[in-house]
Amino acid sequence: MTEYVLRPVGRVESELTDRAAAPRQPDEGAPDAWLVFDDRYLPALDGLTPGGDVLLLTWLDRADRDTLAVRPRGDAARPVTGVFATRAPDRPNPIGLHVVHVLAVAGPRVHVRNLEALDGTPVLDVKPLLTADR
Repeated sequence: MTEYVLRPVGRVESELTDRAAAPRQPDEGAPDAWLVFDDRYLPALDGLTPGGDVLLLTWLDRADRDTLAVRPRGDAARPVTGVFATRAPDRPNPIGLHVVHVLAVAGPRVHVRNLEALDGTPVLDVKPLLTADR
């Protein structure tokens, strides 16, 4: 198979440092965080404004890439399920998908609400969240 190279455009600054203690979903107590972009990507932030929701793609750099099946949410009562049918962070290509609300844009820093990614997580991309009226 062909390999692809991804280059992070930034990183997450968050109070979350312990994977075991981090919320699994944004509505489970995920804190506000900062996305810190490399200065060369500053022009890419033009048009990103507070008040909107965006899709954030991250690289879950602490994930186990050999995991193919899990018990969802680590619950022993649940059946083993393939990772492609779950949101488990451990997976062959550990790409994180997050819907976050933009609180502020300050130069190469973007303040977002409810991000469950750990401090230092590489940011791959940001895309506007399209709705029926957009």
